[in-house]
Amino acid sequence: MHDVARLAGVSAKTVSNVINGYPHVREATRAKVQLAIDKLGYELNVTARNLRLGRTGLITLALPELKLPYFAEFADEAIRAAEARGLRVLIEQTNADRARELAVLHGVRRVMTDGLIFSPLALGPDDIRLFQVDFPLVLLGERVFGSGNDHVAVDNVAGARAATQHLIEGGRRRIAVVGSHPDEPVGAPALRERGYREALAGAGIAVDEALIRPGQAWHMSVGAQLTDELIASGVAFDAVFALNDALALGVLHSLHQHRIKVPAQVAVIGFDDVEESAYVRPTLSSVSPGREQIATTAIDLLLQRIAESPGTPAGERAPARRVLAEFSLVPRQSSGAR
Repeated sequence: MHDVARLAGVSAKTVSNVINGYPHVREATRAKVQLAIDKLGYELNVTARNLRLGRTGLITLALPELKLPYFAEFADEAIRAAEARGLRVLIEQTNADRARELAVLHGVRRVMTDGLIFSPLALGPDDIRLFQVDFPLVLLGERVFGSGNDHVAVDNVAGARAATQHLIEGGRRRIAVVGSHPDEPVGAPALRERGYREALAGAGIAVDEALIRPGQAWHMSVGAQLTDELIASGVAFDAVFALNDALALGVLHSLHQHRIKVPAQVAVIGFDDVEESAYVRPTLSSVSPGREQIATTAIDLLLQRIAESPGTPAGERAPARRVLAEFSLVPRQSSGAR
């Protein structure tokens, strides 16, 4: 940098300002510095800069399961947002395993990065004290609230309510749900089932508990299995609300295998609006949860925390912020939309 400054006839500070894109540099000076950079082949030593700042330039993104399309697409959005802000992302897959999630929070690899964006599934409300950490942390998901950390979440209740209302407006009255978690009072499954129940109540439709089919893993195979079981049970239904798109794709497969026409006989809607939803036949109606907004907001919140004094205890930081992403309903062929 000093070599560039000497050749350009400016101070090293001015060279630094040009490299870091500060706006208050005259264009003539900027051009002179850039010419010197090009002539000398200068490249910024990012490692040295990060050491000076006490940072690595790396952040951790810990997600439950990259096999699920939603989390894979979310990781892609987060990486794009991070790279646009000069950060690199280390991915941790926890598989919703408690030991792995604890290692993400308190393991030796935690110190390799400047901060953590974390979507816990195994840890829950009883573990709030474990989230009282002295490093930048942004939470995702619906398992842990009130931890004192910034939090970005999906509007699950409103999104599920909109999905169910969409089916009701299409004339459906016997709406099944696949993928419920009856033993979990918190989390996305409970919130999405709540939205479903609210929509039925608002339309004056009684809930038939036989139409709510539990399924622990939200995979395509589970969606197909639950639909097979629903058909075998003989319970009448004219629509299915799958609690995520992977389940919904399994539902479509099962209905096709049983020669049940979609949407003529049974309408289907999912949740997450993953890319594959627009390319199956029939195309899958879904709820888009605001994935890009969630990723970008989480990165920006984490950057703001990284900029705070290192080691500041959670109780002494700026107040925690909670952001609820904006969702949108995406009607397609599977629910009768043209």
